[in-house]
Amino acid sequence: MHLELTAIVVEEYDPAIEFFTRALGFDLVEDSPAVSTINGTPKRWVVVRPPGAQTGLLLARADGERQETAIGNQTAGRVGFFLRVDDFDVAYARMLSAGVVFLEEPRTEPYGRVVVFQDIAGNRWDLLG
Repeated sequence: MHLELTAIVVEEYDPAIEFFTRALGFDLVEDSPAVSTINGTPKRWVVVRPPGAQTGLLLARADGERQETAIGNQTAGRVGFFLRVDDFDVAYARMLSAGVVFLEEPRTEPYGRVVVFQDIAGNRWDLLG
């Protein structure tokens, strides 16, 4: 058993794909046509994941006002996503040069190096090394 996907509500697919693949280095695993279960309108099934990972992210375009209010606030302002990397300094430098918004300076904690950043939707993540 493993957790296969978790959804991140985004405003639009293509900028989210660009952020996760270019800025974070994720792989685009799937980008297929789909249909909204709410109103039958066309959507896409977009999955990204870190290289070699089993668990991925479903980039879900907001469907209606209720979902639009969740963009960037899926975990009520808390860090809700945790990205562990092998080489913290290299990943941090790459992400910084790609325009990722960091909310603080990197720090060292008992569990390793950490810095908080925002994804394209505004959700808070920990980069861990």
